[in-house]
Amino acid sequence: MRTERHPVVQRDLEWIAAQSSVDWKLLRNKTVLITGASGFVPAYMVETLLYLNETTQAGLRVVGLVRNGNRARKRFAHLEFRRDFEVVVQDVKDPYSGPDGIDYVVHAASQASPKYYSIDPAGTLEGNLVGTLRMLEVAKINESEGFLLFSSGEVYGKLQDPTAPIAESGFGPLDPMNVRSCYAEGKRAGEALCASWHQQYGIPAKVVRLSHTYGPGMRLDDGRVFADFVADVVAGRNIVMKSDGSALRPFCYLADATIAFFLVLLQGKTGEAYNVGSDREISILELAETICDLFPNRGCRVERRERIPGDPYLPSKQSAGHFDLSKIRSLGWEPTIDIREGFRRTIESYI
Repeated sequence: MRTERHPVVQRDLEWIAAQSSVDWKLLRNKTVLITGASGFVPAYMVETLLYLNETTQAGLRVVGLVRNGNRARKRFAHLEFRRDFEVVVQDVKDPYSGPDGIDYVVHAASQASPKYYSIDPAGTLEGNLVGTLRMLEVAKINESEGFLLFSSGEVYGKLQDPTAPIAESGFGPLDPMNVRSCYAEGKRAGEALCASWHQQYGIPAKVVRLSHTYGPGMRLDDGRVFADFVADVVAGRNIVMKSDGSALRPFCYLADATIAFFLVLLQGKTGEAYNVGSDREISILELAETICDLFPNRGCRVERRERIPGDPYLPSKQSAGHFDLSKIRSLGWEPTIDIREGFRRTIESYI
């Protein structure tokens, strides 16, 4: 258990906080509630806010809502006993039990790993639907200045042309009777709630739709292929391919994505959604080979093997597709950390 930030994370936070495109002064002396706070994506928002307190005397108070207290204590061991950070342990589907005076709500709690879509589809759907409703209630009661929902590119469904850039207005069909749709339909419902509460109650709700995001702190057992690859290198194993590796995916490094989250929260248009990700694709096979090549001293090589029957992972049927980033670019954001550098930092954070 680390009692201080990893140097990779520290460097990332320094870089995030130095971004002049974000109007950081809007957060001064504010209280920010972040659900799913110990998850690897929202945890970087927690870290960023507390780093701002350390370096700029921002006067921020951060409330992290988590379901697993032990996991949160492990993730935030280096932040223990801080007066500017409070952890609230509860299920996001339950009525909120934390402190009042919430200026900004960031709802990021979700079962994002595909392995849950087959073993706990009900929990996956309910966390996105009921959890979003609970957090909108918090924003309404507190008259919060901002509300940010973490959504997903999964909401776009099966696109007619999967090779074309995906704009925020482009959607394809989803089969609600396909159990894998529990995640995408839950995110769609959460977005609809945000739009409805913005229209009816004036909640300043905004949505970020994430693509494939990776970086320090991600769980290496969560079933996503890029996490598996990192886990293999960290453990000194060969990377085992369960497909021909031809599927294309766009990968966005966590520090890049974190800047986008704050930009949308603070400077995005209310009642609207923004794509956050990369618009550069790489095949799964090329990613595996690149990751092995980054650390040749670990003896990694790529193997191919048939999928094991009974594997709970439910792969996406969409073989390619990347975001149109025009809208988020209008806020001054651009993904800048490439695949090699991003995965180098990620792996270094585990070894």
